[in-house]
This record gives sequence, C-alpha cells and structure tokens, in this order.
Amino acid sequence: MSSNSPIPIKLLKSTLGANVKITLPASKSISNRALIINALCQSAGEVENLSSARDTQTMLRLLSSEVETLDVLDAGTTMRFLVAYITATHQQKILTGTDRMQQRPIGILVDAMLELGADITYLNKAGYPPIQINGFKQKTNEIKIRGDVSSQYISALLMIAPSLDEGLKLTLEGHVGSRPYIEMTLKIMQQFGIQYSWNDNMIAINPQEYIQTPFRAEGDWSGASYWYSFVALSDNGSVLLDGMTEESLQGDQAIAEIMESLGVHTTYSEEGALLTKIDHQSTYSYDFAHSPDLAQTIAVVCAVKGIHAIYTGLESLKIKETDRVLALQTELAKFGATLKEEEDTWTLVPSENLPAKVDIHTYEDHRMAMAFAPLCLVMDVSFDDASVVNKSYPSFWEDVKNSVS
Repeated sequence: MSSNSPIPIKLLKSTLGANVKITLPASKSISNRALIINALCQSAGEVENLSSARDTQTMLRLLSSEVETLDVLDAGTTMRFLVAYITATHQQKILTGTDRMQQRPIGILVDAMLELGADITYLNKAGYPPIQINGFKQKTNEIKIRGDVSSQYISALLMIAPSLDEGLKLTLEGHVGSRPYIEMTLKIMQQFGIQYSWNDNMIAINPQEYIQTPFRAEGDWSGASYWYSFVALSDNGSVLLDGMTEESLQGDQAIAEIMESLGVHTTYSEEGALLTKIDHQSTYSYDFAHSPDLAQTIAVVCAVKGIHAIYTGLESLKIKETDRVLALQTELAKFGATLKEEEDTWTLVPSENLPAKVDIHTYEDHRMAMAFAPLCLVMDVSFDDASVVNKSYPSFWEDVKNSVS
C-alpha cells in the first residue's frame, strides 16, 4: 500500500505553457547507491543533492536506525540493497515492507547471500520478505547469479564486495538485463576509490577500502522522460530541463535518443537540455531490457500519436511495484489502444479515436501516474491516487500545474 491515503486528482484538458523550465529531483538510483557506499566508508561523509524521493528518504532513515525491524515500505531498491548491506556489516535485523513488497521476490539475492555465508531466514513465505538476518561469515568468494531478473540484486552484491574479507568474483549467467544500472553502480564505486574488472560475464572485486569522497547526485533522467512525453503530445511545445547534461551515469538518458524517433529533439547547452517538438515516425520498435522504467512513458506516447510499435525486454516489468505489463494493457484499453503479448514480444496498436476523458488507475505505482499524466494535453484525465509520485518525484504534480494552462 502507499504510505499516504489515496488522493484523487483530475487534470483538465490543457496546453503546454511557453518557456517551461523544470528542475528535476536528483536521481534516486544514484542517491541510493551513494548512500550505501558512503555508509561502507570507514568515515562516512555527506552525499550532496540527495533525491527527495520517498525511496531515498527511507534508505537514509533506515541506514541510521537502531531498531531491530526495518520497514522499507514499498521501496524495492532499499529492500535489496539493505539485504546485502545489513548482512555484510554483521547486523542482526528484520527487513519487511508493504503487502506488495512482500509479494516481490527476493529469493535470488538471498540465495546468493546464503552461498556467500549469510545466515538468513524467511519469516513468512520462502523467497519473499519479510526476512531475518542473523549473521555472516564469508565461506566463498565466487558465486553465480542470473543476469536477467533484477540488476538490483547484482548491484547489491557488488557494493558490499570490497568490504568482504575475500572480495568477490561474480559471474552473471545468461542475458544481462538493465546493464546500464550495473555500470552505474560500478562507476559510483570507482569514484569512491574502488578498482574492479569486468571480463566477459564475470565481475571481480578484490578486498579494498572505500575512500570517502565528496559526491553530488545528478538530476533524474527517469523523471525527465515524462517531460519528453509532454512535449511529444503538445501542439508545438518545448521544455528546458534545468542542469541536465549529456554526460550521465544513468541508462535512462536513452530517452533522448528514443524520442528523436517519436517527436522530440534534445539540444544541450550550459542551461540544460532543451526539448523541442519535431516530426515523428509512424512505426517504432525498441528493446527495453536495459531501460525498463521508460516503457510506460513510451507506450502512452505511441498510443496517442498513432505510432504502431513493437517492444521487447518488458519481462522485468511484471515484478515491479505492480505488474506493469498488465497495468499498461488495462489502462491503454481505456482510450482505445492495445498492447498484445506474444511470447517475448509486445505489439502496441495505437488508438484511432481518443475519448474526451479517461480515468486512470495508478496501481500504487508512481510510474503509472506520471506516464499517463501527459494525456491531459489531449483529454481530461483523472487519477485515483496522486500521492504515488512521492516514491520518486514528490514535486511532479506541482511541476505539471506550473507547466500547463
């Protein structure tokens, strides 16, 4: 469940304002990684420009908590990173979360930790939170883990690797999904003094000490994606994303390249990234394996703009805050679009006649709300819970209010 009571919100059909300038929140992906790494330093420093997202604020609070039971709420990243961190730092804690969190699998990561030498027990259903962490004594430094389920499992293991007595040689089995997130983790570790090697499918990290260093989190490219959607669905709008640069640790910067085909051009300057409306393709295909958080945004854009699309790499969406594939299918159908699944391929057939209004169910999922919000440029749109955006972009609705008229 959301930590807030549901707050309905309705956006009347609007137009995108002139000279829209958006200052995005800091990346929660970067913030959460930096917080774990900073906590593993012998003398912790300060991470600047931390994300205001509830996930990050939850991580910050729990890292300094002395209570036995840590409630991560609905923060999947926080749960996964803390499983490894709490174990490696020899703490005895219980990790739990919302009802939905207790339905999200953790078994692959726990199995890896058990193989490393952790003592972890499930308190309810095997393979799922809540779990109890009882102790740790490293008994191997070579383990294997599937690469196609969640990069957060891999990142959790990598971040604790330097602090392990024997280090870690981690072999990624099969196809590696969300690779940019693994690369992000390693690059942040590198900024804190860690050396590593990644050859073929094995990442090797020797025992070494993190070096406390000043660190500033950059703006969130996942959050930027919604403003690309606003420009794409506008008549002839533009948006300046304040301070966003072409050099980024985040894989979701791929939104800039994707949207070149879907009707938005990006120009970088000292001010930031300027998004402007351009012509779009009538058909499109994309593999979301490395940028799954962009899928909902792109699906809505294609559905509204009449773009027939073929998507792959959506498998991981089924274990997110909700089953995002099913949620997309249900909500897109409300305005005449379909997302058909056949084995590992999804075909989007866009809407032919858009209705005057639509009611969108958010499924307690921040990205469902934000991905569908740009519909307000073509119809009235209502959401059953506005508070879900607090998970990653608390100021989202305020930014929307200030950008449309």
